[in-house]
Amino acid sequence: MKVLVTGAAGFIGFSLIRALAARGDSVVGIDNCNDYYQVSLKRDRLALLTAEAGERFTFIEQDFADYPALTAALAGHEFDAIAHLGAQAGVRYSLENPHAYVQSNLAGHVNLLEIARHRKVGHMVYASSSSVYGGNTKLPFAVEDRTDHPVSLYAATKRADELMSETYAHLYRLPLTGLRFFTVYGPWGRPDMMLWIFTRKILAGERLPVFNHGDMYRDFTYIDDIVDGVIRSLDNPPADDGAAKAGGSTKPHRLYNIGNHRSEHLMKVIGLIEQATGRKADLDLLPMQAGDVHRTEADIEAIASDLGYAPTTTIEQGVPAFVEWYRGYHSV
Repeated sequence: MKVLVTGAAGFIGFSLIRALAARGDSVVGIDNCNDYYQVSLKRDRLALLTAEAGERFTFIEQDFADYPALTAALAGHEFDAIAHLGAQAGVRYSLENPHAYVQSNLAGHVNLLEIARHRKVGHMVYASSSSVYGGNTKLPFAVEDRTDHPVSLYAATKRADELMSETYAHLYRLPLTGLRFFTVYGPWGRPDMMLWIFTRKILAGERLPVFNHGDMYRDFTYIDDIVDGVIRSLDNPPADDGAAKAGGSTKPHRLYNIGNHRSEHLMKVIGLIEQATGRKADLDLLPMQAGDVHRTEADIEAIASDLGYAPTTTIEQGVPAFVEWYRGYHSV
């Protein structure tokens, strides 16, 4: 299979491309390598992809929010499916730079829908987020739950992507799968994520900013489990048969949660980092931040039933694996 992957230099995109290339697929990767976080990490990921995948990986440095430039860059490249994983990420950053989210997550998503439509691709899988559930208090979050009360602009853009995708599935019968990721972590992860920040600060002897005084719960999902869910989805496009899909659509469009189906207490995760680093954390207990939610937990029944998805990595395994990678990457 030939796959177009956006966000190729990002955490999930990079990890997906490694897995696709390892099984023999050909990948065209797109990323604009912006400076939302350190560009050197993105370049290191791309270098590893080039070394591992060889001719099975082609990289194009391009902003997919620029439609004329995107179509020109893709001219001459063929692909059967799209994994649209690129986006402006981060709940808290959306408070500081909202226009970046409108450009990348809204305009960019429409651009990829248009590429998929005009190229008549067999399937487009795209990244949504557990953030779409907003302040919902019913747990675990299920794809049938209401998602019309987002608590951040980032969440609002991801829900908008789902709605635009429903429209394209209706108008053009384009097979689409939206994946609501839950707190992804693991080797080669993002520097703006909690696990990276806490590991760096503990090793540096700095105080940890712990919001809501540590009373926070997240469904931490290891990167290998995320990639497994993406590939299972990519390989199995939804049928245009009029039957109701996960998320409620009768069009060829479905929504899945990809999580670990466990809500872990933040303080437990800090304890695992302490064990893995051999250092004690200095906690700075702070109130809840704007745009944040108290607890997340994924109901994964839909993707488990449809595609056999079953996460296998616990935080007791995943957190030490990340810390080991982090120390090796930074030589600390």
